[in-house]
Amino acid sequence: MEKPLAIVTGVSRSQGIGAAICRELAASGVDVLFTYWSPYEQLSGLAEVEDSTLPLKQELQNQGILCERIELDLSVPSSSHRLFDLASKRFNRHANVLVNNAAVSMNDNIQSITAERLDLHYKINIRATTLLTAEFVKRFTGVNGRIINITTGWSRGQMPEELSYVLTKSSIDTLTYTLASSLAKKQITINSVNPGPTDSGWMNQQVKDTLLPRFPAGRIGQPRDAAKLITFLASPDAEWITGQIIHSEGGFLNADE
Repeated sequence: MEKPLAIVTGVSRSQGIGAAICRELAASGVDVLFTYWSPYEQLSGLAEVEDSTLPLKQELQNQGILCERIELDLSVPSSSHRLFDLASKRFNRHANVLVNNAAVSMNDNIQSITAERLDLHYKINIRATTLLTAEFVKRFTGVNGRIINITTGWSRGQMPEELSYVLTKSSIDTLTYTLASSLAKKQITINSVNPGPTDSGWMNQQVKDTLLPRFPAGRIGQPRDAAKLITFLASPDAEWITGQIIHSEGGFLNADE
């Protein structure tokens, strides 16, 4: 039986959800191709002093799987073709798992939103996710195809200070629901995971202190929490789950609850 191959986008930081997804997939025996884009990390202020993607690649390879990385600007429409071409060339087979983790997230509201900021979110959060999904579907010919999108909790509480982000991320849920039946005919499932507030490197102590009382389990979400769910959804055991928006947030209490 051919070994699974997963493409994971948006893996730039060692503490990030993308890196955690790669680690969990590798631990389950899945080969991994991941993308990263350093300029965005620098723009968002979350860039690490050292490039963590090469150590991550070596860490995953040490688990006995094949791993490749590529720095890729997903805002360029042709990047989806380039990514899947690389997967075929380096691994000599098509991917059967796609994790759309890459995202743009910059705070704005109805008073500060601009066309440029909204377009930047659209290019990655909607256009790239849709084009990558389309390319995956076009090339997939096997069984147990898996598409897993990372979404947000827009439907569980108002997020007025993240307007561009929530407007574009909500479309991912629409994409997931809309494609579920048609992709099932092609032996592909598609689901979305909302990881909730996650300590992936962006939280300072004040944010942690504010959020902690809203987690009934007494701890803040960690990248591995969502990654374990995503790894299950990527497995053959999840063949009967599709079109779902799964909130993996430990019972997090929204402000209006």
